[in-house]
Amino acid sequence: MAEAEQAPGRRGSDQFLLGAWQMLPLLIAVIPFALIMGALCAEKGMSPLETALMGALVFAGSSQFVAAGLWQHPIPMLAIIAGTALINSRHLLMSAALAPNMGAFGRPRAYLALFFMADENWAMAMRRAATEPLTPSYYFGLSVPFYLSWVLWTTVGNLLGGVIADPKRFGFDFAFAAVFLVILLSLNKARRNLLPIAVSAAAALVAWRLLPGSAYIFVGGLAGTVAGAIAGKRPAHAP
Repeated sequence: MAEAEQAPGRRGSDQFLLGAWQMLPLLIAVIPFALIMGALCAEKGMSPLETALMGALVFAGSSQFVAAGLWQHPIPMLAIIAGTALINSRHLLMSAALAPNMGAFGRPRAYLALFFMADENWAMAMRRAATEPLTPSYYFGLSVPFYLSWVLWTTVGNLLGGVIADPKRFGFDFAFAAVFLVILLSLNKARRNLLPIAVSAAAALVAWRLLPGSAYIFVGGLAGTVAGAIAGKRPAHAP
């Protein structure tokens, strides 16, 4: 795979196209959420250009929903910064998990890759890394189309207004959850991996019931990480 990445022309482009093809279901699944995001921005008085810039510079759907939900005049900067920082804190755990698989990237491309990192392409990249080396071409094949799709459809949502007023009516609210369940099951076939999954889910559920806002995202991720570290330890005599 490393040779494929270094080979000129076609093989690197094949890796990119493969990533884009495998990302296609998530590109489709993100459209209703992007439309709703754009409509929310329009409701808050943002122009299509401002919505496009927000998507292009922030590129974090859940954080953008929080920021847009809090958006008013005067802008509550501290509340927006605190809310988005809490939600995006999960990226610290995600990047730490992805970093060992980025040996072929080099520092500049690794930083660019982390900018493009979202829940969806991170999960797909981790799935790939579980079976084959992760190449930059494949990763950016996952990431660039997803990035462009998010910016495009949030802008369209702003232009069209509230196209999908109630996503639950069409089951769109469960689309990402269903996709992630499939990815999660394909990544975690070993029995020992069930412990961090169960701990993460339980901790997130408790935090969702007891803590305000989106703190359950960070709590669940941190609990799962700690449980995974404990489960992954081997006795000193193990090979």
